[in-house]
Amino acid sequence: MTYIKTAIEGVYILEPKVFEDARGYFMETWRESDFNAAIGHPVDFIQDNQSKSSRGVLRGLHYQRGNDAQAKLVRVLQGEVLDVAVDLRSDSPTFGQHVAVVLSAENKRQLFIPRGFAHGFQVLSDEAVFTYKVDNHYAPESEASIRYDDPVLNIKWPISAPAEVVLSEKDLTHAVSFQDAEKF
Repeated sequence: MTYIKTAIEGVYILEPKVFEDARGYFMETWRESDFNAAIGHPVDFIQDNQSKSSRGVLRGLHYQRGNDAQAKLVRVLQGEVLDVAVDLRSDSPTFGQHVAVVLSAENKRQLFIPRGFAHGFQVLSDEAVFTYKVDNHYAPESEASIRYDDPVLNIKWPISAPAEVVLSEKDLTHAVSFQDAEKF
């Protein structure tokens, strides 16, 4: 596995070594000791989640506040997404900046997002199966969401026509501006 530092401290792109032959391929997707050594501290992943979405679906920008914050290791099993992590750490030199990475079944990349970030993704293919590890359980009382189209964040979503962006009712009605979001 190759660990690639991004422009934001603590966020890493992971590129697996893929062994292919006529039968298909094999790759190791995560090894605790190597992962912890590469990012410089232990992360105790406790749960795996998976979602399936169609083209244009945008999930995010979500985060959990306080002690319920989550670190995530995300990847795509089928299809392609643009994955985005927004730095909400108020003492960070990259506060308010974001990393955007295309993750796909083809490129097999993963993205590690530490605690203190909002996270979202948009499906670029007809369909995508998205999976991720988290280091804390979902806590509905601590969940929060920032508008995907916040002008301060200025995220360039590939599918941006309002008629083509598919949001949940919760993201439509409960997402706040970046300025109004709680910070870490």
